[in-house]
Amino acid sequence: QVQFVESGGGLVQPGGSLRLSCAASGSIFSIYAMAWFRQAPGKQRELVAAITTGGSTRYVDSVKGRFTISRDNAKNMVYLQLNSLQREDTAVYYCNYDPRYTIIAYWGQGTQVTVSS
Repeated sequence: QVQFVESGGGLVQPGGSLRLSCAASGSIFSIYAMAWFRQAPGKQRELVAAITTGGSTRYVDSVKGRFTISRDNAKNMVYLQLNSLQREDTAVYYCNYDPRYTIIAYWGQGTQVTVSS
């Protein structure tokens, strides 16, 4: 069974940065497009960034120019660099397969990002 373990969240001031990491195990990681999602209190989970096996990326408009998704297939890792953080970015962040290509059946615990002064 695939497992995703997210890490790197924390408390940061507005304008600050964080780097989130996702370790994937139990699957042939390199053949899957991957994505980062977030869920803020009282809101639905949303996809914020995705990356194909070839490295093409896409982002939700609200994070374009601020967030960067990347992957290291040799290490089975996906990363999300968060810059110029805003209070609206406060959420639990999850990684998973890109639902455009793969059905999602399992979610990890996520990592909490809190942007506050």
